[in-house]
Amino acid sequence: MSTAPAAARIARLLESRRSDQRAHRRYPIVLDIEYKLFNKGRVERSGSGRTVDISSGGTCFSTDDVLPVDGLIEVVVKWPFLLEGVCPLTLVMRGRIVRRDGQRTAIQAKQHEFRTAGGRGARVVTAGI
Repeated sequence: MSTAPAAARIARLLESRRSDQRAHRRYPIVLDIEYKLFNKGRVERSGSGRTVDISSGGTCFSTDDVLPVDGLIEVVVKWPFLLEGVCPLTLVMRGRIVRRDGQRTAIQAKQHEFRTAGGRGARVVTAGI
């Protein structure tokens, strides 16, 4: 009889007891962003801000604008590293606004990808951040 199921249950239990319950590790990185808020498939509003933290599951950013919880949003992050040391990159996250706290807005990313900043549609997809 295998002990793998019991070991997996214990690992899940230990993992659930850690102090930070988030599914994705957050990195406290401050980068410039631009966002587009969508309503019925059309851009309703756009603006800019700065990230507070970022993960493969989403980002928290600060902006002076009041954005609606549950709103659909696309956030474009100006990435600080160059592709092959030459080409600027942006990280594009699409998802839903899950929380608003003062000037901070948190989104849950449903999709994310790196794109070359110079060419529309060209992209480099990553497995995670």
